[in-house]
Amino acid sequence: MARTRSENYDEIQQGILATACGLFARQGYMRASIADLADACKLSRGALYHYFESKEAILFAILDAHIREMIADVEAAMAGKTATLEQFRAAIRAIVALNARSSDEQRVILNDLSFLGESEQDAIKALERQLVDLIADLLIRLDKEGKIVKRTKKIYSMMLFGILNFSHTWYDPKGGIAPAEFADMVVDLFLYGFTMPVPAKDAAKDAAKDAAKDAVKAQRQRA
Repeated sequence: MARTRSENYDEIQQGILATACGLFARQGYMRASIADLADACKLSRGALYHYFESKEAILFAILDAHIREMIADVEAAMAGKTATLEQFRAAIRAIVALNARSSDEQRVILNDLSFLGESEQDAIKALERQLVDLIADLLIRLDKEGKIVKRTKKIYSMMLFGILNFSHTWYDPKGGIAPAEFADMVVDLFLYGFTMPVPAKDAAKDAAKDAAKDAVKAQRQRA
């Protein structure tokens, strides 16, 4: 006879995922046993298997939910904007905000994805590509100089995600720089660098002002 679900089944299941994610982030997936997990969840091993068929199923559920949430957050953030730059800034803010509140998930997906079976890894990687493609499309639309071509698309995209994905190792969202400000710093640094070129019109104006000053100075010297 099939075991019936309790009224708080979903709540308990989500609690297991949250506890497991913290345990995997601290100890590593391979070092955290089912016994450790059951003890952390205050459940028997039998009760734990009622909610997930294996430790690997728990790991997959954690990673799947995290990536799907990130995609949904990015799409929702972009939907409220019209200009490409605004969409890009909103998307990066969404990623940083989620990472700031999900540092355990970030550690697990970076460190433990390889412990899933091949088909499960492929499913997670397909979601990751979906996210990367969303951001890469924005980068291409922002690229006015044609630097991002088929040969370089992945490089530019992963350079950006390299900044974002490993920020949990050093960035403190409760420190002096809030997540939204940090996201804007990433956007500005990635798109413009520290030495953003002066627009041609502004450069011409500055040159004209300098020439005028030099003329006045020369006139005073002659006087």
